[in-house]
Amino acid sequence: MTETDLSLEALCVEKGMRMTEQRRIIARVLESAADHPDVEELYRRASEIDKGISISTVYRTVKLFEDAGIIERHDFRDGRSRYETVTDEHHDHLIDLRSGRVIEFRSEAIEKLQQEVARQLGYKLVDHRLELYAVPIDADGTDSS
Repeated sequence: MTETDLSLEALCVEKGMRMTEQRRIIARVLESAADHPDVEELYRRASEIDKGISISTVYRTVKLFEDAGIIERHDFRDGRSRYETVTDEHHDHLIDLRSGRVIEFRSEAIEKLQQEVARQLGYKLVDHRLELYAVPIDADGTDSS
């Protein structure tokens, strides 16, 4: 069984974390997020489930999960740290500077190019993070900036 086969809650337990009900709720909210929420958004969603969850509990839990390597923090130039669960499947991000929307994508051509660049410079690539910042192209094919 790989880590991606386990729920976020199960990964926490596997890593020896004590799982309170509030941590379980935060883990479920993170796991069900289709976007990359920041702590304030996680707090809003978690407090809809349990009104007793404080924002400081969310901050502490997110830090605990990040330190354990089960969630990843992103800073998409909007001044907020945003989070997603760590998966075995690599992907990159395109950030729409107008709406703030984050689009996940995978490009085999980009992956190969990055490997080749590292090799040409005398290195073996072991990890990377690619973030593209963009604005929408209007229907007429021009950028709308």
